[in-house]
Amino acid sequence: METSIQNGDQDVLNLIICTGKRVREIRKNKGISRQKLSMLSGVSPRYLAQLETGSGNISIGLLQRIAGALETRIEWLIGKDDPNCSDVMRVAEKFRSASVQVQGQVLDALGLEPHDTTRAKRICLIGLRGAGKSTLGGNVAKELDIPFIELNREIEKNSGMPVAEVMALYGQEGYRDLEAQALARIIQAQDKMILAVSGGIISTPETYNLLLRSFHTIWIKTSPEEHMSRVRAQGDVRPMAGNPKAMRQLKAILSSRKTLYEKAQLQLDTSQKTKETSQKELVELIDAHHFLTA
Repeated sequence: METSIQNGDQDVLNLIICTGKRVREIRKNKGISRQKLSMLSGVSPRYLAQLETGSGNISIGLLQRIAGALETRIEWLIGKDDPNCSDVMRVAEKFRSASVQVQGQVLDALGLEPHDTTRAKRICLIGLRGAGKSTLGGNVAKELDIPFIELNREIEKNSGMPVAEVMALYGQEGYRDLEAQALARIIQAQDKMILAVSGGIISTPETYNLLLRSFHTIWIKTSPEEHMSRVRAQGDVRPMAGNPKAMRQLKAILSSRKTLYEKAQLQLDTSQKTKETSQKELVELIDAHHFLTA
């Protein structure tokens, strides 16, 4: 229902005039007559005429119908920026249809933090090998009845070979490329899960930033001594074999990565704790921060 504007607020009058102009320009650019727009939108030609000439105040409901008929966004009709010549509007529209990676690069460039909706109900456990990511992730995912994924297993599945062979064949750089590709596929395919990633994923800024934007992140940490003992308990004696400086090197790695690991939203220290205690604490963290209910 429209009403005449007489001696009204100048800002309101300017908005009405601007909106009418936008409707008229978009209609003409699309080659649509006013009569056809009336048929497509169900808004009478008289309403349209008054709207386009800035002499009537059309309701939001009718304006939404007009925007739909013009295949445009209602905010384009009433916003400050003109969609026909505004770089802001062009960038916004491109952003909406861009991939997760491109959207993330834009957010990084603008220094913006992602909204929690971007992370959906995805949880990622980061940290050095031996902290308990895989064990905790698998057990907690089972308890919460959500999928658990290990990024290295996805890399193996996609490459058709074990990670050790990937590293031998493609080197560190090739492995990191496959890691980034696997992460992007997971983000597109899953919006609710727990993911465990390799400790070195932080070495590739673009991949790590994508992870931080797309997941609720928890740094699973422990002492250097427990890192070493847990890895050896898994049957891997390489960290200590023939290398008396292994512990010193491990401490140096932990120290150098600390700042990057601290970018995670939360931390869970598993030092001197049973698996059951750490599992209980991880579930409590997830519940307390509503990672699966937001």
